Amino acid sequence: MNPWQAARAELFAGTAGGANMAEACLDRHVASGDGDRLAFRFLRREGAAQELTYGELAEQSSRFANVLAGLGIRPGESVFALLGRVPALYIAALGCLKGRFVFSALFASFGPEPVRVRLEQGRARVLITTPALFERRIAPLGPLPPALSHVLLVDAPGEETDFAARLAGASPRFAIPKTAPEDPALLHFTSGTTGAPKGALHVHDAIVAHYATAGCALGLEPGDSYWCTADPGWVTGMS
Repeated sequence: MNPWQAARAELFAGTAGGANMAEACLDRHVASGDGDRLAFRFLRREGAAQELTYGELAEQSSRFANVLAGLGIRPGESVFALLGRVPALYIAALGCLKGRFVFSALFASFGPEPVRVRLEQGRARVLITTPALFERRIAPLGPLPPALSHVLLVDAPGEETDFAARLAGASPRFAIPKTAPEDPALLHFTSGTTGAPKGALHVHDAIVAHYATAGCALGLEPGDSYWCTADPGWVTGMS
């Protein structure tokens, strides 16, 4: 068994969904009894903290996978997020991966035109953003891209499109479908500084390289914290 095969076997040991990224990141830990372990810690600038355990994140991402299925989104179709590094970003990303929907994160500082180009190139079916970012980045576009059928807003209580309300109304249980290693998972774009931005599609099996790198190159071990800078007001820590 070569090192890549060993990393893959370790990462997906005991999973039922094949090579699903989200199952490897979340559900296998819950199944092994680590659901109460801290997965994320979000810190606001003023010092307030929000924490999510593996179990909580697994439940919330399952709810979002059910939200998307209820909207008629099919595996392989794309879901975009125009958000900072806030809890909803990770819930959405992992929920997409569970359902084999393709997830793409947009830089929150993009202007309307770069956002439009990426939404159109990626044939976005769903966009998750905040009311403020929608007004600044999406509303100036005028008519939405033709493939975009749903916009969900984070922190929009009372609105039918409110992200949190949709989660609360969805089932916390989601059966992850069988996922092949080459099934599409994530869509990233080049910067577009020397021409039109180009989409780069990553498959579920790409997690094997990330997993091996975290251990061999970064020396990360269970219980370590990995800190990420974020948009103003937030810092994200992952365990």
